[in-house]
This record gives sequence, structure tokens and C-alpha cells, in this order.
Amino acid sequence: MAPLLLVSVFVIATCGLVYELIAGTLASYLLGDSVTQFSTVIGCYLFAMGIGSWLTRYVTKNLLGFFITVEILVGLVGGCSAAVLFVLFEHVYSFRLLLYGIVTVIGILVGFEIPLLLQILKDRLEFKDLVSKVFSFDYIGALFASILFPMVLVPYLGLVRSGFLFGILNTLVALLVIYLIKDEVPARRLHKLSAFATLMALLLGFVYSETITSLSETSTYQGNIIYARSSPYQRIVLTRQAEDVRLYLNGNLQFSSVDEYRYHEALVHPVMSALDSTSRVLIIGGGDGLALREVLKYPSVQSVTLVDLDPAMTELFSSNEMLLALNQRSLLSPKLTIHNADAFLWLKELQAKNSRPRFDAIIIDLPDPSNFSVGKLYSITFFRLLRSVMDQNSIAVVQSTSPLVARKSFWCVNKTLEAAGFFTAPYHAYVPSFGEWGYVIASPRPYQRPASYPGGLRYLSVETADEMFHFPMDMARVETKIQRLDNQALIHYFDDEWSKYLIY
Repeated sequence: MAPLLLVSVFVIATCGLVYELIAGTLASYLLGDSVTQFSTVIGCYLFAMGIGSWLTRYVTKNLLGFFITVEILVGLVGGCSAAVLFVLFEHVYSFRLLLYGIVTVIGILVGFEIPLLLQILKDRLEFKDLVSKVFSFDYIGALFASILFPMVLVPYLGLVRSGFLFGILNTLVALLVIYLIKDEVPARRLHKLSAFATLMALLLGFVYSETITSLSETSTYQGNIIYARSSPYQRIVLTRQAEDVRLYLNGNLQFSSVDEYRYHEALVHPVMSALDSTSRVLIIGGGDGLALREVLKYPSVQSVTLVDLDPAMTELFSSNEMLLALNQRSLLSPKLTIHNADAFLWLKELQAKNSRPRFDAIIIDLPDPSNFSVGKLYSITFFRLLRSVMDQNSIAVVQSTSPLVARKSFWCVNKTLEAAGFFTAPYHAYVPSFGEWGYVIASPRPYQRPASYPGGLRYLSVETADEMFHFPMDMARVETKIQRLDNQALIHYFDDEWSKYLIY
């Protein structure tokens, strides 16, 4: 019986860490700023576990019955946590209060588990064996969960289904104890009924988890959801309303097919048209192939290297016929080489090579700097890495969020590029889905505007470009800090400015 209870330690340790990771990941998806969300969720969870461990001092009778009750409750609350948070995200006054409330309840319950098991096993094992074995299984379970979560659970099951699965495992631990030590469990029938009722509810949740997720997302997004998938890196959602197809990553709009041409023409052509000849192009981000579509309008382009972290994005936009029509099959071009990699690490590896490629044009089409993992790609360190794959005639451009809504954020990008040794040329364009949107051109020598642009463009012309490089007073330059890896000032600017805009 003791060996099976030790296996239970492994299971409950795995379950406990998975609930913590689900809460942190879901908070970063919905609230942004992954470092803050994970830090506060982990802190709250560990504090709650401490409360639970302290409270076990008052549990002196019916240890097995209490342990079974705890396992059923952990299974129910932890298993349903992701589904509840997703469904109620748009419908509660304070989502953070709900989030930390659920994390606290789970943490307190998990805090009960190991101290209770130690008391249950103290008469069945020698003290030194008891402590070493229980904590060994506990730590091994934590390691197993930390590997399983990003490699298997998020990409293949998603957060909601993973929550239900591990709630089921917690409930099975309760049933295992009920059947193993049936003679020592008071009110055994009541415990058994509670466990089976919880198990059935969690099984139903597991089976219908996609429906639950779809229902929660239906209330969040405009239009009908036509595609939804959680990759190891982000939640990808496509919606359609009439002719408008929209892409959302972690709930943030990336483009609307109605007006994305404005954004992508403004991003690509001021760089490409300013170069006498552009044979080698680097695109960082842009896994939807829309920036690439604009790049391939230049016959002089011989090769394009696209570096996008998430293979789920490049696979989706290179296989779906509707999306292929939108990007004009650009991701299937024989000129293209795709690297699904972290652009920061990819550039560092290139820098370490003796013969690294030089690119004529670099298009940086990344998500907004809403969290620290993306923020490093707007840092002075990253921009210096860019310089190592440019020559004196190369030109780069960085999408730089809204200079109207996030004025400090925009000018922080500009100042960081200047600090990295570039001449900069900031500009903006009006995209109806986003409002005023900003870009910064960076080059080793002063930028010269092109005298003409390719034919067939729908938005950009010499006349509109002249207006783009002029900033009215409410978007004019302001003094900011430099975005560095150790302080990430840009992330704080971005979070502060956009949160005010979203509130009002």
C-alpha cells in the first residue's frame, strides 16, 4: 500500500505544478506581460501552499478521509480552473480577482497534500525513508510536469483540456485511496459518490473542452471563429465576418484582411523602393506571409529568409487555400527559406560564424512589445545583432506600435535604434483596424526617400509617403529611456499606455 501512496505523491506533484503553469500561461495569454503574470501567479500559489501546509496542524483525526476530500476538491477546482477563467474573462468585473482567488484556493488545497501524506505514511515507513521518498517523488513529479507542459500538453491538448485531464488524475488518486484502505475510511460511500460525481463532471469537461473554449472565444471575438489552435508559443485564432478575415494571437488583433494592405505596403515599400537593387531580404516575424507578398513584388529579389518562431503560423499560412489567396501564395515561393527559430538566438548564431550573410533589406514584422519575451527583440542588444548582418547600404524597418496611443513606446523604439548606431527615419500610417500605426526605418547612413513606388499599390504613393513622415503635435517626439535587456523600459511604457487606452 505504501508504494502506491508514494506513486500518488508523484501524481499529485505533477498535477499541482500543471495547475500553476496553466494559471500563469492563461494569465499571460489574456493579460499580457508574461513575466509579471507568471511571477505573481507563482508567488500567490506558493504563499497559498504555505497556508495550506500550516493549516494541516489542525487536522488530527480522520486523516485519510480529509486527504480524499482534498484530492476531490483539488481535482474539481484545478481541473475546471482553465475553463472557468476562459469563459468568465469577458464577464466578470475583476478578472484578476477571480484569477488569484482560484490560484489561492488551489494552492491551499495542494498545500494540504504532502503534509497529510507524511502523517498517513509515518507509521508505515521509517522516518528517514519517509521524508526522502516522499520529497523525491514530489520533485520528480514537478520535473515531469515542467517538461510535459510545453512539449505535450499545450501544443496537443490545450490549456482547458489539460486542466480537466489533471483534475481527473487527482480524482483517481482519491478513488485509489478509497479502494486501497477501505477499512480505514469513514463515510466511505459518501466519499466514493463524491469522487465518481467529480470524475464524471471532469470527463464531460475533457470531452467537450473544445466546445467550452469555442464558446468562450465566440463571446470574445467579432465574427465567426473559423480556426483556433494553441501552439507551444501562442493561441492562434482566425475569425471571419462577411469578407473580413482577422488573425488574433493571444487575443490581440494582428490583421484584418479588409485593410491589411495599408499596413504591409507602409511597412515594406519605403525600404524596398529606397534601395537601388535588393537581392537578399530578411523578414523577422511575418509568419502570415503578407509582408513577404509585398517583398516579392520586386523582381530583383533573389532570396528571402523568413525567421518566425512558431511553425504553426507558417504551416497554417502556407497550407490553407483561403490564406494562400490572401498572401498570394508567397510562403510557397522557391525564393523563400523559412527558419522557425527565436530571431534573437538565430542572429547570435549567425554572428558567431565567420561567413555570415549580408542582407540588403530587413523587415521586422513582430507582435507589439507587450511582454518580455517579445521585448528582447526590440532591445539595443538585438538591434546591434541586426547591424552584424547589414552593410553600409542596407536598410531595416521595425513595426513600432501606435505613436498616438503609445507615444512613449514608439519613440522608445526610435531612441533604442539610434543608441544602437543607426540613423532613423520614423513614420506612421493610418490603418482603420488599428488607427495611427508607427514604423521606424534604421540604416547605417541617412535614409533617402524613394522617388517612386511599384505600380499596382492600393495605398502607398509618393504623395501619401510625404505625409507619413510628418508627425503632428500629439505624436511628436518625446524623451524616453533606451530599451535594454536588463530593464525592458519599453514593456513598461507599452503596458501603461495601452492599458489606459483600453480602459477608456
